[in-house]
Amino acid sequence: MSNPEQVKHVIEIRSTKPFTDQKPGTSGLRKPTKTFKENQYFENFIQSYFDDLAETSNGKLPTLVVGGDGRHFVREDVVTVKNCENLEDFGGRHPDPNLTYAHELVEDMEHGDYEFGAAFDGDGDRNMILGKHGFFVTPCDSLAVLAANLQVIPYFQKHGVCGYARSMPTSGAIDRVAEKSQKSLYEVPTGWKFFGNLMDSKLISICGEESFGTGSDHIREKDGMWAVLSWLSVLANVDRSVENLLNAHWNTYGRNFFTRYDYEEINGPGPFSMIKRLEQICTSNELMNKTFNTPYGNKQYTIKLMDDFHYKDPVDGSYTENQGIRIIFTDGSRLVFRLSGTGARGATVRLYVDSYENNPSTYTKDAQEMLKPLVSLAIEIAQLKEFTGRDKPTVIT
Repeated sequence: MSNPEQVKHVIEIRSTKPFTDQKPGTSGLRKPTKTFKENQYFENFIQSYFDDLAETSNGKLPTLVVGGDGRHFVREDVVTVKNCENLEDFGGRHPDPNLTYAHELVEDMEHGDYEFGAAFDGDGDRNMILGKHGFFVTPCDSLAVLAANLQVIPYFQKHGVCGYARSMPTSGAIDRVAEKSQKSLYEVPTGWKFFGNLMDSKLISICGEESFGTGSDHIREKDGMWAVLSWLSVLANVDRSVENLLNAHWNTYGRNFFTRYDYEEINGPGPFSMIKRLEQICTSNELMNKTFNTPYGNKQYTIKLMDDFHYKDPVDGSYTENQGIRIIFTDGSRLVFRLSGTGARGATVRLYVDSYENNPSTYTKDAQEMLKPLVSLAIEIAQLKEFTGRDKPTVIT
């Protein structure tokens, strides 16, 4: 339906047939725009949702929330199913929910007038949580806090909690929760599809990734709206501020200091050459047991393991390799290097830095300051400046 002042509808009835390649979820619909424009492909997909809702809504009027990704789908097609003003550019804002692109929300929260803030991406599947005065909850901590408090959410009171999962680059914060609660923890490659088998097999109940994705087995997908509502449920139950809730969590489990550096839209072969060099170092084991002195903080780190992450699915036995270079130190700290293919132009190099602390005097310290020694070491080992031509990242999370 649409506002009659915006558009006049012409109703047509057309015969059609199913498309065998249409599947729900991001990977199932990752098709070229041209595909959606041909042979009533889009109409078939939308009608399948309507047909399913007619069977499952039990007579209630369902509400559909449509986000899209800002391309053809929003401008030309979604007007046929959506009742509002259609914007193809997210209102002129960037759709990613992070501290850089959601800076207006961060600035509003910093004034101290609001206790809780949340940002979503264009289709609402990713989320960012903020507390009073702009207190930032990393996606890794957000996942861990929810996992530690699932018992206050009615869905899990009814169905119980099976286990947890995180993507490999995500910090080990949820690992501490799994250990304390004696639940299974699965570490999977980046990509939401890897969580699906685990949820279908009742091995996990909640999962997430450092790129602001959180979800559970209630729908098997990233669900930013659900994550924020779950956060509100937890806050109402514990009657604490966001910051106080995090402090209490760290006092129980310790704190994983975490950051991600994104070097976006790098043209040329540099990023690929960098990863190739790191792969060769993995193969040769030349850095195993090597100790590094950092230029910041007068700290030492000794490499315990360096590999190219691979994963064997515990459900179907499928094998996935070349999922990112990991460097793990004897104190449990980690560096991860990956190339991302989600950008529209050039390559994106992602550096992930994760360091665990169980000294309460460190819990409230600034993450960037605490991680400066490890970040400097990562840049040195990977020769990031030389291969990317960048002195600093595009985005720091």
